Amino acid sequence: MELAYVCEWEKRPKNTHCPSIPLVCAWSCRNLVAFTTDLKNDDDDKDVSHMIHIIDTDHPWDVYSINSGHAEVISCLEWDQSGSRLLSADGDGQIKCWSMSDHLVNSWESCLSSSVDGDPIVALSWLHNGVKLALHVEMSGSTNFSEKFSRVKFSPSLTLFGGKPMEGWLAVTVSGLVTVSLLKPGGALLTASESLCRLRGRVALADIAFTGGGNIVVAATDGSSSSPVQFYKVVVSVVSEKCRIDTELLPSLFLRCTTDPLRREKYPAVTHLKFLTRENSEQVLLCASNQSGSIVECWSLRKEGLPVNNIFQHRSPVLLEKQPTILKWRILTTTTDMERVSAIALPKLPISISNTDLKVASDTKFCPGLGLALAFHDGSIQIFHRLSLQVMGVFYGSSSTSGPGQRPGDETSIKRQRTAGPILHFKALQFSWTSLALAGVDNHGKLHILRVSPSMGQVLEMNTTLRHLLFLLEYCMVTGYDWWDVLLHVQPNMVHNLVEKLHEEYMRQNQALQQVLATRIVAVKASLCKLSTATAARACDFHAKLLLIAISSTLKSLLRPLTLNPADKSPGDRLAEICAKNIDTDIDKVMLNLKTEEFVLDGPPLQSLQQLIQWVGDFVLYLLANLPNQGSMVRPGFGFMRDGASLGMLREMLVMIRIWGLLKSGCLPTFTATSDNQDSMQLLFRLLTKLWLCAREDGPPQDPDETLIDECCLLPSQLLVPSMEWLPVNDGVIVKLQGKLPLRLQFGKTLSLPGLGSPSVPMDAFTRSPSTQKMDNLRCIHMGVCPTEESKACTRCGCVTMLRSPNKTSAMKQWEQRWIKNCLCGGLWRRIPTTST
Repeated sequence: MELAYVCEWEKRPKNTHCPSIPLVCAWSCRNLVAFTTDLKNDDDDKDVSHMIHIIDTDHPWDVYSINSGHAEVISCLEWDQSGSRLLSADGDGQIKCWSMSDHLVNSWESCLSSSVDGDPIVALSWLHNGVKLALHVEMSGSTNFSEKFSRVKFSPSLTLFGGKPMEGWLAVTVSGLVTVSLLKPGGALLTASESLCRLRGRVALADIAFTGGGNIVVAATDGSSSSPVQFYKVVVSVVSEKCRIDTELLPSLFLRCTTDPLRREKYPAVTHLKFLTRENSEQVLLCASNQSGSIVECWSLRKEGLPVNNIFQHRSPVLLEKQPTILKWRILTTTTDMERVSAIALPKLPISISNTDLKVASDTKFCPGLGLALAFHDGSIQIFHRLSLQVMGVFYGSSSTSGPGQRPGDETSIKRQRTAGPILHFKALQFSWTSLALAGVDNHGKLHILRVSPSMGQVLEMNTTLRHLLFLLEYCMVTGYDWWDVLLHVQPNMVHNLVEKLHEEYMRQNQALQQVLATRIVAVKASLCKLSTATAARACDFHAKLLLIAISSTLKSLLRPLTLNPADKSPGDRLAEICAKNIDTDIDKVMLNLKTEEFVLDGPPLQSLQQLIQWVGDFVLYLLANLPNQGSMVRPGFGFMRDGASLGMLREMLVMIRIWGLLKSGCLPTFTATSDNQDSMQLLFRLLTKLWLCAREDGPPQDPDETLIDECCLLPSQLLVPSMEWLPVNDGVIVKLQGKLPLRLQFGKTLSLPGLGSPSVPMDAFTRSPSTQKMDNLRCIHMGVCPTEESKACTRCGCVTMLRSPNKTSAMKQWEQRWIKNCLCGGLWRRIPTTST
């Protein structure tokens, strides 16, 4: 099986990367990839800039390059659990913490730092926050998310008062020091260092893992395969406002290859040392190498009983009942002699490895989280089973002369390589958080993204493939992780079924969980629908639904009850209840059943929210005017025609707006009518109510009658119907990755994507001409044809909004503050140039 070659992103700086300098790569749960390069100055070979590059995988050409300020080569990069902060460490003992500036993925700054002067860092990790989830393949058919993804009891590395986890990081140096930096609530940094053991020695390689009891385990080796691999328990505490570190020596091990007489001197160096997962300190992966080959061993820590001498067995039968035990490392499996390993990537998906789960995963060919990737010096990547080390998949890379996908076994390729330059091979490799993609940096400084099949290339039935992808999408929904790498495997013909099945599973959850995931599932559906021209219009509907939910909750939050009685329902709940029961088509009669005193607000908040109120009015008018044209599912707005909940929400807001219009006429939506005595709000409410009655959830769905369709046909002659220009247009690369051919991109050069339109899809819904008015999709205002204000765009849905607020009123600022960190869909923000807004 070959991994599909998806992307290659290349930066060709003035000074090429020096292949002898090690590279580092890290992939966050928000699908941000960070990697390092080192650029030499032409004038002075000693002057090297140590660069950190950060990209969003959907806009890889928009790279943010940081001159890190590190004096030596960067040896470690580590993302935190939220994917919003990055640690970097170098060969001079300097550790820097990078965070987003203004919450933009292409704007970063160093906010904190610590150092162990002159002591190179060999291992780095954030302290554990105590959150651990287990993914159960056995329960993939369950209807309950809590059975599929269970919370595992796990203690944080350090807790504050009340059990809140304390943030910070831990590093291991080459001289055998462990250094801890803690982030105090006030923002100050508390640091401490301690030796791993009394007799300090050189640490060439190290790795860090965590135990369920809140302890930290460090594995370390001096780089020689004949030396023991040492393990240490590290306990971090705060005593009298000072950080304290306690260390304890744990059982060690010797590599199996050094005890084998045939291999004793064959692999002199340990080149890789990794715990299989950061939450499992009882399984470790070791790689020993020579100049041309490597061997990999997997070890497990087990509890074993101590044999008791026969003398004590006869004299003390109690010993037989309570046999003493010790912890001992036992080898699980080992590989045969292989090509020299250049990089290792371990899976981040927390798949349960119980016997039942492993059997179900094997039977259903569900492979994510079960494989670890090894990159070799011949340019290939092999994926091995994490327990048995059996080969599950192979990818053949490209040499410096041959094209991608050429196998080293090809005779012509071998002849070329003998006379050509060195073969390209990966020096850094990282799995995505669902283990469905690999990011790698090769020895020429190029960045590659590889797609990893959920079944490792094994042929599956369509239903099984859909079930695997659905399982991982649900996991991303529950955890809040980005699902870009899952979309790599969704073909256009799968989109409709995935959206329907995802909705069915969501509706089976309890009411509380549905409320938590309400907006997240809409964002997932919107991402899926963009992958197919047949469902692209539904993506517009899902974005509109996200905006509708946000505006509805914001407007309802302005209502205040007359008396503060906890037993009473909120004004917003009463409004929803009355509008659901009252099926009158006259908006004024519905309004009479409400306590209008609860809707009394000051003038300025209402006036400042007029642009959001205008969007609600325009959207209702657009839906009703397009009702006669909804003959197929490809037209934007179709998804609302049978969505009783959304139509009911629009109906509630029209009632609210009608009451506020009596208090402040300036807040009412403005419509261009052909008649001076036309009551536009009354007309829209009447038609909307008739449509809502056809789609109510408590009754059988009905098709709109001929009378309603005829009245909607007349709407364009009564009111000017707005265009669809307020919909965002996504320019991400994901829609181009559905094919099998490789896609080559270059940093700084934007990929121009053709519109998703087809003869049956209105082109203006998805594309914009240069002369089109640009929209601020969050504030619902026009920015002009050539905006002069700096703007930001969502990395996921393409929603555009101005970077700085033009509003002075508190009500509008509160609306904007809701989206300061994330977009409506939960995506991250990136700054976009003024000319490409």
